[in-house]
Amino acid sequence: MSTMSRPPEDEAARAVRVLDELLETAIEKRASDVHIEAREQLYRVRLRVDGVMVDQGVLPLPVGLPVVSRAKVLSGLDIAEKRLPQDGMFQHTSKKRGKVSLRVATFPGIKGEKVVMRLLLPGRLQTLDGLGVPATEAARLKRLVQRPGGLILVTGPTGAGKTSSLYALLREVDPKARNVCTLEDPVEVELPEITQGQVNRRAGFDFASGLRAVLRQDPDVILVGEMRDHETASIAVQASLTGHLVLSTLHTNSVPATITRLLDLGLEPYVVASALSAVVAQRLVRTLCPACSGRLPRARHEAQLAEVGFAVEGDSFPVANGCPSCLQTGFVGRTGIFEVVEVDDALAVLIKARAGAAELRGWLRERRLPTLRRAGLPLLEAGRTTLPELLRMT
Repeated sequence: MSTMSRPPEDEAARAVRVLDELLETAIEKRASDVHIEAREQLYRVRLRVDGVMVDQGVLPLPVGLPVVSRAKVLSGLDIAEKRLPQDGMFQHTSKKRGKVSLRVATFPGIKGEKVVMRLLLPGRLQTLDGLGVPATEAARLKRLVQRPGGLILVTGPTGAGKTSSLYALLREVDPKARNVCTLEDPVEVELPEITQGQVNRRAGFDFASGLRAVLRQDPDVILVGEMRDHETASIAVQASLTGHLVLSTLHTNSVPATITRLLDLGLEPYVVASALSAVVAQRLVRTLCPACSGRLPRARHEAQLAEVGFAVEGDSFPVANGCPSCLQTGFVGRTGIFEVVEVDDALAVLIKARAGAAELRGWLRERRLPTLRRAGLPLLEAGRTTLPELLRMT
């Protein structure tokens, strides 16, 4: 998207150049998604950086239309079909990061097609400690993944880092001593010593059918990218009860909501109580830019402190200011906060009794188990994030 003067080029060549420049910019700015949105006589371009949308400028209609078509061609989509959503994938060879996979989804808006490209950057497996899991909770999870069976669920909204946590749990498994199989959508990190599968709904290979196939592969450990429906959840739970360790995710906001969601999917309470080993609820909190962060006195945060729900000590608190280094957001990068609850006999009794979310929250409070908001307090005290950011994410 550079404005430097160039010799004349045809429409196709310009579309190739503009899309390549846009992807290189997204990679340089650590974006997770690129949004190309149709508006009146132009396309707006935005990047999602550290979970927040950042404007990247506009493309005139004669430029934006070919760029959208170029993205569709690369993804194997029908460029003539503009009335229905489509999705596909392609690879971009980056100057800095090598091959980068992109998951592309189109949506027919009233002003024209919108395209969202998710960047699946090649990465390495992180450890639980590296993700920010506190030492006590990390030790508990490391112990649980050594069990021969059970279900460990990682929960949170889209973009909360659940897949990274699943991979970190896999790091604690010895792939030479145990047969590990995954079923993902898509495969984000290739692991050389385990068998990884990627769902293909167009071919009828979804999570439920894939999980049934995995169970015929004599697995010890199964990673299921997501449990969305009764059939997948039922197969996963039954597998965890028959000597398989199952790792998966749910799109829920808390530990109590995860338990009630499993029951809402039609699973029997006694089955959930027997199968579930632990629930990890998590969020990704933006960390302050070291170049421009500051502090303001407590009096400037009274309204936010009243919203927290418990006492927070401190005469002043960090604030985000914004500078060119952080794209004027005040933040650079993110780190995790975690709520880890192991299912013991007392919690199993509540699950069997179909306890509601409020009752489960009360039980967790009595046990003094840290909520996500309390888990974020050390980041606030260390000056790594702000009170508004902590409230926004919890």
